[in-house]
Amino acid sequence: MAGSGGKLILGMSEVTAKNVLVAGGLSAFVGSVYVYTLRAVGQTDELQAAVETFEREKAIKEQSTSST
Repeated sequence: MAGSGGKLILGMSEVTAKNVLVAGGLSAFVGSVYVYTLRAVGQTDELQAAVETFEREKAIKEQSTSST
């Protein structure tokens, strides 16, 4: 880069335009990974549902044995 000459793209130098393009691409990638992660974490998995069912059944059994 031997000078500030170079093509202008939308009023920006070629290097600045490339930097903006790379920054936009990286931002889109990071944003999509963030949204994917939030959706994946927000879903209940089968193991958690099984644990909750077991805990409920255990509590019901404890209540029935303590009341008799």
